[in-house]
Amino acid sequence: MRKRRAAFGPAALAVLVVALLSALVTYGSFSAAAASSPGAALAAPAAASAGCGKTPTLASGTHTIQSSGQTRSYILRLPTGYDSGHPYRLVFGFHWLGGTMNDVDSGGTDGYNWSYYGLRKLADAAGNGTIFVAPQGNNNGWANPGGQDVTFVDDMLNQFQSGLCIDTGQIFSAGFSYGAAMTYELACSRPTVFRAVAVYSGANLSGCDGGTQPVAYVGLHGIRDNVLPIADGRALRDTFVRNNQCTPQNPPEPAYGSLTHIVTAYSGCKPGYPVVWAAFDGAGHDPGPIDGSTGDGWHTWTSGVVWNFFTQFQSGPPPTSSSSTPSTTPSTTPSSNPSSNPSSNPSSNPSSNPSSNPPPPGACSATYQTTNSWPGGFQGQVTVTAGSAAISDWTVRWTLANGQTISQVWSGTLTTSGSSVSVANAAYNGALQPSASTSFGFLADGMPSTPTLTCTSP
Repeated sequence: MRKRRAAFGPAALAVLVVALLSALVTYGSFSAAAASSPGAALAAPAAASAGCGKTPTLASGTHTIQSSGQTRSYILRLPTGYDSGHPYRLVFGFHWLGGTMNDVDSGGTDGYNWSYYGLRKLADAAGNGTIFVAPQGNNNGWANPGGQDVTFVDDMLNQFQSGLCIDTGQIFSAGFSYGAAMTYELACSRPTVFRAVAVYSGANLSGCDGGTQPVAYVGLHGIRDNVLPIADGRALRDTFVRNNQCTPQNPPEPAYGSLTHIVTAYSGCKPGYPVVWAAFDGAGHDPGPIDGSTGDGWHTWTSGVVWNFFTQFQSGPPPTSSSSTPSTTPSTTPSSNPSSNPSSNPSSNPSSNPSSNPPPPGACSATYQTTNSWPGGFQGQVTVTAGSAAISDWTVRWTLANGQTISQVWSGTLTTSGSSVSVANAAYNGALQPSASTSFGFLADGMPSTPTLTCTSP
């Protein structure tokens, strides 16, 4: 990641400050321009795009497009074995100030492991169900004058949906620093387009046109950030705490010097619109902190947190029930060894041990994977898949091995009785269409093992 971190020298910081001051002056002109652009009317229903079933008009690689009288560029990554009959999840990856679309797509010095902030590797491991795009900002930033960068996104989306098979209810954005600011602006101005966003160390630099409707939101920020202080990230988060009708709180953040992270899911949020806040100590202005150190790298826990947040959502519009998302804190196991932090990234641990019970003839099935381990503990992930019929809720049961205890569960509700464990769905991930999947994760003490899982519904 050295290429990315080197972008924030004194000159780049000066540009960032100028961009912030310029944005404060010009935000008032953004709203009309953004609202008048074609993408403002785009919605995200449970529908395949117009390009489904057709010969694709786009391939992986660098492309140009005309937008707002300019020639703009982006890099597209189609999954291996792209199938025009299968609607794909679409994830935008926005670069930082001084970064490029090539940095996001290539992963910089960490290569494939950090491509699209580590999400591409996780998508490949999960079955190649995601299309990625890395746009290039003007002057290597996202000042969004007159809403032109939002229009650029609209124009790309129109091209993708007509030329590729996109699940229009599964469009996401992730970005770091200036790219986080752009992602925040898209959440504000295109709430019916983007199902969820991930904002890594952001601030309000690209605008917030609209900014009154709910969008599922995960924010990640370091308490030592001396480029965009964590207060900036909290302010962005709080926009969607309000919009998503979550219960206001001051989520816990790690102490200076702890070299850990804390992930908190807000309670009371509007169904289908969770808000998650991940604060960390160690690295400063950085999307890839590693517990137990002040450095960064692709072994970070952030990619797993964001990937799990994005993939919890099923195709279709958000639910409308009155239930709320429970509050959880799925993190913070201190470690003095960077390689042993409890990462949510299943591909960061080569000894991961997936197992499954047979495919379900009935309601649902469950598969297990050890996503990380360290002396005295481990982290696991369970994927729940509906059978041939839709289900409205699910429960997974197993028996703990000797010496194992579960300390935390997220995206599920834990019940234990001795060594017997059951995890039921959270309020927002119980309903699954036929063959659709969701997942929950947990932290446990003891040695990892391969459990025998059963899944029932109800």
